[in-house]
Amino acid sequence: MASDHERHTPFITSLVAGGLAGTSVDLALFPIDTLKTRLQSPHGFLAAGGFRGVYRGVMAAAAGSSPGAALFFGTYETMKPVISKVQHGYLGESASPALTHMIAASIGEAAACLVRVPTEVIKSKMQTNAAGASTLSSTLKLVLSEKDGRAFASSVFGGLYRGYGITLVREVPFAFIQFPLYERLKVEWGKIQGYDASPLQAATCGSFAGAIAAAITTPLDVVKTRLMLGSDKNGVPYKGAKDVVNRLITEEGSLVLLSGVQPRVMW
Repeated sequence: MASDHERHTPFITSLVAGGLAGTSVDLALFPIDTLKTRLQSPHGFLAAGGFRGVYRGVMAAAAGSSPGAALFFGTYETMKPVISKVQHGYLGESASPALTHMIAASIGEAAACLVRVPTEVIKSKMQTNAAGASTLSSTLKLVLSEKDGRAFASSVFGGLYRGYGITLVREVPFAFIQFPLYERLKVEWGKIQGYDASPLQAATCGSFAGAIAAAITTPLDVVKTRLMLGSDKNGVPYKGAKDVVNRLITEEGSLVLLSGVQPRVMW
């Protein structure tokens, strides 16, 4: 596929459309995300809140959803034609559209995580009824006070960026799986019916691709959640992703790495 076949959506359009889409999805499916987070909590599902108060933390999600999604889609759509052009400059007709989508999506995720990670840290603590996380303002103060060196620039941002690295490690393979599959499914669907996939058909392709990517990356999501919550059920702090994995397998068994896979696939 030639580079001029790579359609470019204007940055502002991507920014606005991505922000609106991200906010709508996050708010509509927030209870499912809460159940997923509680299933991954070191305290267990019921102790973390069970089915009660499934909208705890929704204000944090609302505050970060739109800018995070806007950053992702704006960056993704902007980088696609740039990467496609670079590929064709070096590889000619051997250039891969799938590689273009994967690289663009990865760059988009790195940008979006600048907003998404602080939002996730605050939201996760509220969703699991962490001590001192009763309101959005109290949770923000709590996280900002966590200047223990376990997060990026914790002397300035506290624990807001705890888990940034593992979030990227989760999001990049997620994007590598989801977006090429999504784009391919749209193309194949269009070929079958003889015209481009409709918005509803594209949404179906996206849901299918996202479910597969979510299932495969669930272990990384579990590690991310534990890091963001900061400590195990006994209050012993996690020292990093490797420490989380070792302790999860040793203390809780390897199956715990699939905690929350059902709601994650649904979400």
